[in-house]
Amino acid sequence: MTDLEADLRKAVRGEVGFDVTSRALVTMDASNYRRVPLGVVAPRDADDVAAVLEVCRTHGVPVVPRGGGTSIAGQATGTGVVLDFTRHMNRVLALDAEARTAVVQPGLVLDRLQDAAAPHGLRFGPDPSTHSRCTLGGMIGNNSCGSHSVAWGTTADSVAELDVVTARGQRLRLGQDWAGAPAGLRELVDGELARLRTGFPELPRRISGYALDALLPEHRADVARSFCGSEGTLGVLTEAVVRLVEAPRARALAVLGYADEGAAAEAAAGLLVHRPLTVEGMAADLVPSAAALPRGGAWLFVETGGSSDREARARAADIVRAADVLDGLVVTDPAGQRALWRIREDASGTATRMPDGSEAWPGWEDCAVPPQRLGAYLRDFRGLLVSHGLKGTPYGHFGDGCIHVRIDFDLLTGPGIARFRRFSEELADLVAAHGGSLSGEHGDGQARAELLPRMYGEEMVALFERAKGIWDPDDLLNPGMLVRPAPLDTDLRFSVLPREPVEVAFGYPADGGDFSAAVRRCVGVAKCRTTSVSGSAVMCPSFRATGEEAHSTRGRARLLHEMLAGEAGGLVTDGWRSEEVREALDLCLSCKGCRTDCPVGVDMATYKAEFLHHHYAGRRRPAAHHSMGRLPRWLRGVDRMRAAAVVNALASVRPLAAVAKRLGGIAPERRIPKVATETFSRWWDRRKARGAGGDPVILWPDTFTEHLSPSVGQAAVRVLGAAGLRVVLPPTVHLEKAPVGDGRTVALDPVSLLRGRGRVCCGLTYVSTGQLDRARTVLRRTLDLMAPVLETSAPVVVLEPSCAAALRTDLPELLHDDPRAALLASRVLTFAEALEQLAPGWRPPALNRPVAGQTHCHQHAVLGDTADRRLREAAGLTGDLAGGCCGLAGNFGFEKGHFEVSRACAEDQLLPSVRQAPEDAVVLADGFSCRTQLEQLAGVRGRHLAEVLAEALRSGEGADVVGGP
Repeated sequence: MTDLEADLRKAVRGEVGFDVTSRALVTMDASNYRRVPLGVVAPRDADDVAAVLEVCRTHGVPVVPRGGGTSIAGQATGTGVVLDFTRHMNRVLALDAEARTAVVQPGLVLDRLQDAAAPHGLRFGPDPSTHSRCTLGGMIGNNSCGSHSVAWGTTADSVAELDVVTARGQRLRLGQDWAGAPAGLRELVDGELARLRTGFPELPRRISGYALDALLPEHRADVARSFCGSEGTLGVLTEAVVRLVEAPRARALAVLGYADEGAAAEAAAGLLVHRPLTVEGMAADLVPSAAALPRGGAWLFVETGGSSDREARARAADIVRAADVLDGLVVTDPAGQRALWRIREDASGTATRMPDGSEAWPGWEDCAVPPQRLGAYLRDFRGLLVSHGLKGTPYGHFGDGCIHVRIDFDLLTGPGIARFRRFSEELADLVAAHGGSLSGEHGDGQARAELLPRMYGEEMVALFERAKGIWDPDDLLNPGMLVRPAPLDTDLRFSVLPREPVEVAFGYPADGGDFSAAVRRCVGVAKCRTTSVSGSAVMCPSFRATGEEAHSTRGRARLLHEMLAGEAGGLVTDGWRSEEVREALDLCLSCKGCRTDCPVGVDMATYKAEFLHHHYAGRRRPAAHHSMGRLPRWLRGVDRMRAAAVVNALASVRPLAAVAKRLGGIAPERRIPKVATETFSRWWDRRKARGAGGDPVILWPDTFTEHLSPSVGQAAVRVLGAAGLRVVLPPTVHLEKAPVGDGRTVALDPVSLLRGRGRVCCGLTYVSTGQLDRARTVLRRTLDLMAPVLETSAPVVVLEPSCAAALRTDLPELLHDDPRAALLASRVLTFAEALEQLAPGWRPPALNRPVAGQTHCHQHAVLGDTADRRLREAAGLTGDLAGGCCGLAGNFGFEKGHFEVSRACAEDQLLPSVRQAPEDAVVLADGFSCRTQLEQLAGVRGRHLAEVLAEALRSGEGADVVGGP
C-alpha cells in the first residue's frame, strides 16, 4: 500500500480504491482521451472532500472531480485521485416548491431531480440527452444545456448558490454580489472591466473558457454563475441550490421536414419568435428509419407547451403553418413523442458509426455560432470536412446554433492523428470567424482548451490563467484543462490498443472481425448506467441491481479495453487470464439488452462468451459450466434412460438436492426444475401426426421445450395447426435424401444408420458459458441435420426466445465461415412471426383480458416484439409487458453466488408488474427462465403465448390441427 493510499484511508470515511478495477473504470470518460489515475475515492460528505484535498496537497497529487463520466472533452479523467460523487453524495437534500428551488449534491443524477420535482409541477430546465445518467455536479462543471435551452437556458441560468471546497481547504458559499469570492478575484475583475465587457462573443451557447463576465457589476458579480463551466479546475462542488421552472402541463411536438440540413438550419432561428421549448435538428443519415417522420432529408423537432393538450397542439400547428417546410406533422401522443425523442437522444451514440460502418469520434462535438449564422457555418463546415477527406453527420440544437457531430478521424495512426490536429486548428479558426464558441455544451477539456487563444486571443487566455491562480494557486485541481492545457493530440485512448486483430472465436461482422474494434464501440455515453428503464428496454439489469460501475456495460468495456492494452500501458496485464475482467463479467446476465439499447450496439453477452472461452482454455472450468452449460447433454441422457421420474424424485429429497446443487455449482436457494416425464418429441411420436398437404413449417424442439416445458410445444402445434400450417419436426439423422411427410421419415442408407440419431440444438448453453469449441461442434452437427431442410424454403419456428436469438445471431457469428449458418439464421421465425407471415388470414380466438409480465430480454434485443404485440392485440390481450430482465437468464440465476442479484433484477420490473396486475390478467412469459423465476420467487404461473391461445381454442370452437396430432 502506498503512503498516499494509506493516508487517504486514514483520512476519509468513504471508499478508497487503488486496485486495478477501481482505476480502470475511470481511465476514460466519453471522449477520445485516456488517463490512468493513481486511485479513486468515493467521498461521503464535504468533510471527506476536504480531507482528500488536504492529503493530496501534501503529496502533490492532483484531484479530478467526476460525476457520471459522460464528458466528451476529456475533463473527467486524470492521473491523480479521482473523486467519484455518484456513490454517496447523490441525493436531493431539500425541495422548496413555493420558492422553486432544490438543494442537491453533486452526484445526483438529473432524472432523480426531475422525479422529485415532477409531483410539484416543476422541473430542472436544462436536460442533456444523457439526462438518465449525467449528474448535477457534472452539469455545473460543464455548464450543460440540453434540448430545452431555447426556453430555459444553460445550467448557469438555473444555479442560485454553490458550496465549494478550494484546493487549499477553504469552504466557500458562492452567490451574487461577490458572495464566496476568493481573495484577489474582485481586484482582478476591477482591473479588467473593459476587456471583460468586450472580449466575450454574444451567443446563447458560449461555454468555452471561464465565465469571468458573470462577475461584472451589471451582472451582479455572480460568483456562482462564474464558477459554472469551470470543469473542476477552480474548486470542488459539494452542494448546490438550483432553480426549478414550471413544467408545461401538456406538450406537443411539431416535426418539420426540409430538403436538407442546410435548409433546416436556415429556418431554425426564424422559429424562435414562436417561443418554442425546443428547436432540434437532425438529418436522414442519423435516422434508422424515416417511416415515422414527414417527407424530407432533414428535420426540426420543435416542441411546444401549454396548459392543456389543445393549447399545446394549437401552438405546434401554428408553427407547422408558419414554417416553410416540405412536410410537417404534429405529434401529441406521449408514446409517439418519446419514440421520436429517443432517435434524437441516441444520436450521440448512433453518430459514432458512419453509414458505411466506419468509426466516428468526438472532439468537435458541440461548436456553437449565433443561430442566424448557423446555415452559413454549416456550409463552411461541410467544405472543411471535404477538404480534409473526412465525413461527419451534424445534428443538435439548431435553435441555439449548437451543432453536434462525430467525425471519422483516424486516431490510430500517426498520419491520421496529424490530420486530426490540422483539422482541429482550422475548425477553431472557422468557428471564431463566425463569432462562435469552440464549445457550446460539453466544455473545452483537453479537446479544445489548447485552441482557446484562437477564439479569445492570448490576452484573455492569460486572464483565465490569472483567475485559475487565484482559485487554485497550486494547480492541484484537474490540471491540463482550460489553462496551460495538454496538447489535444496526446493521451488518446486508442494509442495503447493492439494494431493487429486479436485472434477470436466469433466473427464480429459489424467490426470487420476485429475484437478491438468491437470493444472500441463503447464511447462512454453510459446509457447502461440508467437506474430505470422505460417501455420494453432491458439494459443494464446488473447495474440497476448493484449500482456499481463495474457491473455496467461501460464498466466491463473499460476493463476489456485495459486488457487489450496489456503490456502497452494497460492496467490489466494478464490478458485473457485476468481475474479483474472475469469478476466484472461474472454478473453480466448475457441478456443481450446492450445489443439493442446501447446506442452504439455494444454486445457484452458476446464479449463475455468470447472472454470465458479464452479464460478457461486448458483450465478447469467452474462446476456450473458442466452442470448447466452442458444441460442439453444431461437432459438427453435422462430421456434415453427414461429416468425423468427418478431424477425428479431424487431432486425432491432436500439433502440429496443440496448435495447435487453443491456439486453442480447451483445456488442453494434455487429449486431444481422438474424434468418432463414425456418429452415433446415422444409426445409427437405417440400422437402420430397426420401428414396434411401444404408446405411444411419446421417446429424447433429446443432443449427447454423438449425436456422441461413440452406443454409449450404441444400448444404451439395446436395453434399453428388451427392456423392452417403443416407442422413438422427437424430430422434426427443426417439425411442423404430429403425427408418426407413429417420431416423425420426417410429411407435410410447404411451410412446414415452408422452416423446415428441426433438432435438439433442452438448451442445456447455452451455459448453463454463460453464453451465455444463445443458450441461450434454442436452447431455444425445441427447444420448437418438441417441440410435437407435448408435445401427447401421451409421456415423454422422457434418457441424459446433465447434459442431463437442464438440461432439468429450467435450461430452465424460463431460459424461465420459456414454459409449454411446464415441461411438457417435467416429462416428463424418466432411463434408470432410465423402466424403473421405464414397465416396472415388467420384470426386468434378473442380472450379480452389484460396481460402482465415481461418481454423476454432476448426477444427485445434480437428478435423484436412487433409481431407479438399485434398478435396479442388481435386476441384481445390488452396492456403492455414490462421491460428489463427476469434475472434468471438461463444459467445465470442458478449459478452459486448470483441469487441475490438475480432476485434484485426480478424485483426491478417483472415482479412488480405481476403484483400490480388485475386479478383476471394473463401472465405471459415466453421464456422458460422467466416462467421459472415467476414460479420460484412469486409463486405465479407464467405461460407462453402459445399456451394461452391453445387453451382458448380448446375452450372455444377452435379449429382442427392440420398436420398435427
